[in-house]
Amino acid sequence: MYYVLIYHNHSSYLEERRKYRAEHLRLLQALVDSGELSLAGAVDDPADLSLYIFKGPKAKAAAEEFVASDPYVANGLVEKWAVRKWNAVVGVDL
Repeated sequence: MYYVLIYHNHSSYLEERRKYRAEHLRLLQALVDSGELSLAGAVDDPADLSLYIFKGPKAKAAAEEFVASDPYVANGLVEKWAVRKWNAVVGVDL
């Protein structure tokens, strides 16, 4: 089971993220280490969205818990976010 966390980044995201990046990446790495997060990153040109691919039976809860602790969200770098079930049909890790 996969869920996608979609962040709609604030226009100041690239300038402001440096302050919170170390903690944001630490939280993400913990999710990678636990096997709950497959991929994460911002789209480019413009960096208005970030996408996070969560997997496993607790994927939705893991995504929501990440949002609740993410300093990017707490400090206004994310204007809105959504967690959506992703019905992946082709790929290596299915």
